[in-house]
Amino acid sequence: MLTSLFPFLRWFPLQKDTLRADLIAGVTVAMILVPQSMAYAALAGLPVVYGLYASFLPVIVASMWGASRFLHTGPVAMLSLMSAAAIEPLASRGSEEFIQLSLLLALMVGVLRLALGLFRMGVLINLASHPVILGFTNAAALIIGSSLVNTFINVPMPRSDTFLIDLFQVVQQLPVAHWETLLYGLATLAALSWLRKHFPKLPNVLIVVLLGTMVSAATGFEKTTVVAPEQIESVEARTVFDRMLAHETSLKHVKDTQKALSEKLKAQSKLIRQDYSLKAESMRLKGEEESLKHSLYSERVEAFQFALTPVKQANGQVVYQTGIDTAWYEPVWRLSGFDEGKFKLSGGGKVVGNIPSGVPGFLMPTFDLGVMSGLFSIAFIMAMIGFMEATSISRALAAKTREKLDPNQELIGQGLANIVGSFFQSYVVSGSFSRSAVAARVGARSGFYAIISALGVLLVMLFFTQYLYHLPQPVLAAIVMSAVFSLLDFKSMLHAWNVRQADGIIGLVTFFTTLIMAPQLADGVLVGVALTILLFLAGTMSPRSEVMGRTSDGVLAGAATHDLAPISENYVVLRFDASLVFINAAYFEQAVLKALSQFPQAQALLVLGNSINRIDATGEEKLRALTRDLKAAGVTLMLAGLKKPVREAIDRAGLDAVIGVENIFISKGVAIRTLDARYASAEEKPAV
Repeated sequence: MLTSLFPFLRWFPLQKDTLRADLIAGVTVAMILVPQSMAYAALAGLPVVYGLYASFLPVIVASMWGASRFLHTGPVAMLSLMSAAAIEPLASRGSEEFIQLSLLLALMVGVLRLALGLFRMGVLINLASHPVILGFTNAAALIIGSSLVNTFINVPMPRSDTFLIDLFQVVQQLPVAHWETLLYGLATLAALSWLRKHFPKLPNVLIVVLLGTMVSAATGFEKTTVVAPEQIESVEARTVFDRMLAHETSLKHVKDTQKALSEKLKAQSKLIRQDYSLKAESMRLKGEEESLKHSLYSERVEAFQFALTPVKQANGQVVYQTGIDTAWYEPVWRLSGFDEGKFKLSGGGKVVGNIPSGVPGFLMPTFDLGVMSGLFSIAFIMAMIGFMEATSISRALAAKTREKLDPNQELIGQGLANIVGSFFQSYVVSGSFSRSAVAARVGARSGFYAIISALGVLLVMLFFTQYLYHLPQPVLAAIVMSAVFSLLDFKSMLHAWNVRQADGIIGLVTFFTTLIMAPQLADGVLVGVALTILLFLAGTMSPRSEVMGRTSDGVLAGAATHDLAPISENYVVLRFDASLVFINAAYFEQAVLKALSQFPQAQALLVLGNSINRIDATGEEKLRALTRDLKAAGVTLMLAGLKKPVREAIDRAGLDAVIGVENIFISKGVAIRTLDARYASAEEKPAV
């Protein structure tokens, strides 16, 4: 009873060898977890410190209440991108509202996973077939990797409702890419590949982070300045900058007005008579907010095209002009933001910047029923996708160690991790394949190793965040790219096509739908699941059935498939390869009538029921009606090889009396011999 409520009690007593192995594994994973968590937080549209927050308490809780001793929970690429895509229509990236909604989404995902685990609903994962998972994973890996291209070359990315259009606009900005940022990203990818190949046991992710940070600090990778509007001498650039600043100011005013209006609506909801003008104003503000956001997205791209060069005037004032030729090594300055009515310019690359030190404090997620109802569908999909990731990782590792897994307990652990984390400033977490695989490879023996890795993150949050200021953003982007591109597996999609073309089609449709519908990744899964169910129903509605013939050695086989002559002109043997239920009862009748139409002299029809696993009321009624109709036409309906549950259902319904007990045979061999004796001519060979 205790170990059911507190699964972590199974770890104890910890032997000395186990403790040593878990300590080594925990430290090793921590060296990967710290840089990965920051990279995934940036992918989720959050300040990097929230990746560290998500790598502390959620890791501990999931380890203590999960089922697998190897599964490491924390920030992962796929859910990070899905979190950003779900929140972005509701708030601006990096804003306080965006952070609050990310925490609320984590709470919703956690509650859903916990509920699924408590009610033993882990079987729902079977709704997503292997081809659906393959198609979604491949598409998501491409989307995640390509969504970081703008960070890789240091250009703004417009945020519309279509990811492919946004990506195309990023590619169009290649002529204004920051070559130094690109160099950092390419060097990081090359270093990761080289270290994995030649030094696989070293913490390659940590090494590239340390090297990138030191080089960035030494070379002054980040170059920023704040200038007054009058210092921009280019009229065209100044016009675009001023318009963008005005829209930024308007958006802030709209957000403040919405916040005040939301408080009024909450107070009004308790009254019997409500002022609907407030709701109308709320809808108007929402539309104005969306319009301003879309304007700002396009204006950021437009403003970034202006390459500004500082020019010192005679009076000593520095002004910024466009159209001045500079040496390749001299920086050009571009607009990067605003600071109290002034323009922030950047002449270098982007770094992580200031990371708050200390442990995450308790913070209640902001509850808004309207927002929660809008996020429910994506939260459910994220709960299921995260569970798919976690269980597939756990099963792969358990296959090697013969560990017994309980998917429902894993759901409970993952759910509690997200719930607890959401109250301590953590966004959505799930099981990580890379970190779990590392833990298994270096010899982790219990879930205690994950707690050690979380304590390693705690040390970083307390003492080392100040040293990460100069960590280049392209280094983090390269870390994510390197991780997600390893998930690409087109060979398995081709294999699914070779096994069954319908499965290949499902995988391809899921893949392209996910790409087209991005950033709403969940829609790709829903389309794939719906197509899987439709094809399954289509197959169930029209299962395989075939008239049987007899081979030269007396074995029954499909007459059309094997080009065999019919067994007899006096009776027909029909194989039906499905359960006889409501969805295919009409098709069964059609198959019987079609078989009899081919043999007008037949006096009996034998149905081989070996593949009929069950029969429902509709199937029973169809058999009853067919028996009567065929008897009126001078044809006897017979059954052979029925399974016990089917035979018992027929007996309970009294259908055996209608068909005739003498027409229900225990096996096809007995049935064929009886039919041969009753109808076959002397020249026909008896069945073997």
